[in-house]
Amino acid sequence: MKKLIILFLIMIGFQSCGNETLPKPKPYLTLQYPKPNYITHNFNCPYSFEISNEAIVHLKDNCWLTIEYPQLKATIHITYRQVNNNLNEILSEVEKLTFKHTIKADVINAIPYENFDKNVYGKLYSVEGDVATNIQFRVTDSVKNVLAGALYFYTKPNYDSILPAVKYIEKDIIHLVETIEWENEI
Repeated sequence: MKKLIILFLIMIGFQSCGNETLPKPKPYLTLQYPKPNYITHNFNCPYSFEISNEAIVHLKDNCWLTIEYPQLKATIHITYRQVNNNLNEILSEVEKLTFKHTIKADVINAIPYENFDKNVYGKLYSVEGDVATNIQFRVTDSVKNVLAGALYFYTKPNYDSILPAVKYIEKDIIHLVETIEWENEI
């Protein structure tokens, strides 16, 4: 009986050796976001700009805004400040907020923006790493107005996981900056 069991186990062993196990290829997540259509928003504030129809805009006091992306669980918080001979102070405050992330950030890239025809000058900060806000920006006419914004997700920061959504919203932020119009021209 023992010989029969041993013989049976040996036969099973030989049969299982015939099929080679191949590693499975790595799967890649494909995220598809809707192509945005941009709409001009006038807020009865000293500025206007275009934003995606996929976003919901809420006007707050003092011409501050939130731009929500409910499907992505993200919000851009925008603050407005009027300049009263304190432009450098305001821009320094905005930059401090950005560089508070240097503790957790892997890289902070600053991309300048200038449009002399519209008097729009600014910087877009791309903050890579597990930080609270991966994109921040500031825009000014250098005389009367400063608009600053920061993108937040309603989730624990995990840069690799949210990167596709960050890049999607980054395009909207760039479009927002490129379409800013100051209402109280210089």
